[in-house]
Amino acid sequence: MHKETLQNPRVIVVQKLYAQEFNKECELTFPKHRYKKFIKDIVLGTLERKELIKETIQRHLSKDLNEKRTEKLLIVLLHAAIFEFLYRPQTSLNIIINEYLHTADFFLEQSQKKYLNAILDKVSKKIRS
Repeated sequence: MHKETLQNPRVIVVQKLYAQEFNKECELTFPKHRYKKFIKDIVLGTLERKELIKETIQRHLSKDLNEKRTEKLLIVLLHAAIFEFLYRPQTSLNIIINEYLHTADFFLEQSQKKYLNAILDKVSKKIRS
């Protein structure tokens, strides 16, 4: 990965959340970064509100998504994006969706990215209607 990729705050968010998914005991550290506060807020906020985020997915995406059968990485991207839809109202939906689709470039196949786009689009409209 390019240095620029590794500096992308949302790529770092996804990496930290994904690591937590598989190693709950893993200590979360937030090294010096230009967007350290943002990264920390999104990671910790997403983890703290995991149940609420899962309920949001159940309520709005039950027909479109089976969390148990969906790749973990896609779920992690979705959880972080939903956290931002809910708790960062100052950031426009389009910016959040575009940022997570850009982040998905580093982790997902094109077909999965299209699926993520459709799901983010649908859930964002339900959350912020």
